[in-house]
Amino acid sequence: MTVTVLPPPQDVLRRHVLLLDVDGTLLDIAPTPESVVVPEGLPETLDVLHRALAGGLAIISGRPLDQIDALTRNALPAGAEHGAVLRIPPDPARRLALPSVPQAWRQAAYGMTERFPGARVEDKESGFVLHYRSIPAAGPALDRSLRGLLQGEPEFEILPADMAWEVRPRGADKGTAVRAIMRGAAFADRIPLFVGDDITDMDAIRAAQAMGGVGLRVADSFGSPEAVRIWLAELRRHAELTTQAGG
Repeated sequence: MTVTVLPPPQDVLRRHVLLLDVDGTLLDIAPTPESVVVPEGLPETLDVLHRALAGGLAIISGRPLDQIDALTRNALPAGAEHGAVLRIPPDPARRLALPSVPQAWRQAAYGMTERFPGARVEDKESGFVLHYRSIPAAGPALDRSLRGLLQGEPEFEILPADMAWEVRPRGADKGTAVRAIMRGAAFADRIPLFVGDDITDMDAIRAAQAMGGVGLRVADSFGSPEAVRIWLAELRRHAELTTQAGG
C-alpha cells in the first residue's frame, strides 16, 4: 500500500480538519477496552488543537460517546459507535434511528463467553462486541456462532475488528460519520484528514479521500499510536507558536 505523505503542520492547521480514531490510533491497544491508558498530556493536546482549528477536530470511534468523553476529557465533536451517535456542534448529540440487536442475541453472546473462557462481551446501546484477544484460537468458532444468530436478519451485520467481532445494525459506519461531521459549521469547506488503524476505519479513510482529503492508516503512515501522538504534539507546538506570534 502506498504511504501518504503527511501535510506540513502549518498546512494542516490552516486548511484541514482532524478526524481521529481512538483505540490503536490515539491510544495503544490494551487487553480490554477498560484497561487502556491515556498518556499524560494527550487530552490537553486535543483541546489545544480543537481550539486552534476553530472547532475542526472530531473523534470517530466505535466506542460509546460517554467513553470517548471520559478518555479525551473533553466534549469534542464526535461520531460514536461507528457513526450511530453523532455530536456535531452547535447541535446536541443525536442517535440515528437504527434497530437494536435482540436481547436474546446478547444473552447468546454471554453464553459464548462461558463456552470460551477469556472471551468477553462489550455491550453498546444498539449492539455488542465479542472480544477474543485473550483466547485468539476461539475467533473462528465465535464468528460461526454469531453468523448463526444473524442468519436471515438483513438489518444487522458482523464487523471484524482487532481480535473482536462486532454485531451492529446496518446503516451507520465511520464513513457515514465523516460525511455527517464534514457538514458541520466548523468542518465545512475544509479538507478532512482522518487517521485510523483498523478495518473498521476503512470506510472513513475512503470517505475522506472521496471528499478530496487525506485518509491515513496508522501502520502505513505512522507505525504506532505513539508516533501519532508525537505528530499531534508537533501540531500543538506549531499552533502555540503561531498564537504567541499573533499569527
